[in-house]
Amino acid sequence: MSPNSYAGYHGPLKQFEKWLDENEITSLKSITKKTVVQYLNSVLARTSPRTRNNARTSLSAIFTTLEDNEIIDDNFIPKIKPLSTKPTRNKTFTPEQESNLENCMKENDQLLLSFVNFVSLCFLRPIEVCRLKIKDIDVADRKIYVKAKNKKVKIKIIPEILLNILPDLSKENPEHYVFTPYKIGGEWDIPERDKRNYFSKRFKKIKDQFNLGKEYGLYSYRHTYITKLYREMRKELNTSDTKSTLLGITGHSTISSLEKYLRDIDAELPEDYSEFLQSSPKPGSQNG
Repeated sequence: MSPNSYAGYHGPLKQFEKWLDENEITSLKSITKKTVVQYLNSVLARTSPRTRNNARTSLSAIFTTLEDNEIIDDNFIPKIKPLSTKPTRNKTFTPEQESNLENCMKENDQLLLSFVNFVSLCFLRPIEVCRLKIKDIDVADRKIYVKAKNKKVKIKIIPEILLNILPDLSKENPEHYVFTPYKIGGEWDIPERDKRNYFSKRFKKIKDQFNLGKEYGLYSYRHTYITKLYREMRKELNTSDTKSTLLGITGHSTISSLEKYLRDIDAELPEDYSEFLQSSPKPGSQNG
């Protein structure tokens, strides 16, 4: 397993083991469906439906391995239904919010601003920025080599707007990570999800100054700049050509996935339709 996948299983398993000890359950064969349901209910009580579902998924994978090796007779965890969840989607920033955040980072956290620029101007996911090494950025050829979750490498261009503000990376160790807690270019050997969480918490200190809630995060920059790009392109291109051009920039695999994403972030809004309502009766008016 990759370190990221290993951490995804190791943490929930250790928490389950701790709960078993606290409840004096010492035999693997004494763990029943009811036992796991009780444990998942305890997870739900202190966290959220999503965390509870993630714990269920991790334990199910482990119990499948136990079943495959005939250590237990049956993995009953898939019979425990997942709970419905309503994920919180990061909102796009208003121009005023974006300006306030940028000015604050310029004054207080230039490194975080550089991190945000990679998310905004290259449309990268925060965790993809965390994976970047110095060798992945080819300034001469204006290319960035991004490692996706499935280990495939996708190539993105470095837009001139980012190229103009990039620091000199030529003297940095190619194997060093681009972003570390203290500087650009250095060693930082911790799980990538911890890196992402670190920068998310660092950004939270900035956004809290403007009373922005949990619906705003680093991912909001990706939504905001894709929305900007889409609306500017639509001024010159039709809908179909805009989406085809945008597909090669955002990294979506299909037009349908891009279309769903654009709908989710409300990238395209209608023109003012007031003229069609001019002759309609206004609310509260009486006819004849």
